[in-house]
Amino acid sequence: MPAPASVLVVDDTPANIGVLLEALGDSGYEVLVAESGQSALAQLEHSVPDLILLDVMMPGLDGFETCARLKRHPKWRTIPVLFMTAVDEPEQKVRAFTAGAVDYIVKPFFEQEVLARVQTHLELLTLRRNLEDELALRIDAENQLAKSLDRAVVITDMDNEVVFTTRLAESLLHRHCADYGIVGKLPASLSRADCGLHLRRFTEPGRDDLHFFVLEEKAPSPNPSALLQLGLTAREAEVLWWIAQGKSNPDIATILGAGVRTIHKHVENIFRKLGCETRAAAAVTAQDMLRPS
Repeated sequence: MPAPASVLVVDDTPANIGVLLEALGDSGYEVLVAESGQSALAQLEHSVPDLILLDVMMPGLDGFETCARLKRHPKWRTIPVLFMTAVDEPEQKVRAFTAGAVDYIVKPFFEQEVLARVQTHLELLTLRRNLEDELALRIDAENQLAKSLDRAVVITDMDNEVVFTTRLAESLLHRHCADYGIVGKLPASLSRADCGLHLRRFTEPGRDDLHFFVLEEKAPSPNPSALLQLGLTAREAEVLWWIAQGKSNPDIATILGAGVRTIHKHVENIFRKLGCETRAAAAVTAQDMLRPS
């Protein structure tokens, strides 16, 4: 069951806070409270709400400056801010929207109007996030397609810096070379006898600015393709394979060259398709499929 949406109420009037706490709480929202603009900004360092109801007229840091500051912060700028004020003048409204507000509520407010506006802006926020996730998945799929060569190819420059890898090469390097990705160069462990990879080099006469390598496993091991039988997409199979290796979502994002939110979305899809609720359960399912018969 999804967690309730959280709303931060910023107001220096206890009576207003009490009314909003009751109305929002009864409607199922998690309500956070700050009694000044400064305390609101401090609270955002520890807990980021889904929406902010912000009073305009407050001592010290007023609503306009508070909104302007949070809109300059990369982690807070997308939070919808609804201003609350007793001043119903066009100039104030323009100033509020210029500061970054998405709506403007005039005091004394009608509780049902506040709830309706909060619900509308939270629904818009959800739609925007879903669109962002879908776009990220589409971009990830395009990147996957662009690197979908079926050979484990690595290209380095004359300083041995890795400039290109196919998806298969990236997977093999992470699987067999603990030192891969530490300095951005072709890992030194490839030259060790106990490395599970063969490294074949191809050269072009008269050209030494780029070096072309093909990797091959000495003893091929189970790979993500075995997980396609679970009804997953190729990318989901890759993500599940790394979950089975004990990797976290940020680690998987780094390995696959994707955004962390994109990996979160793939994991959600994997859980839904497998009927699992935890990473451990998904990993066990994957390991059963990968176990040699």
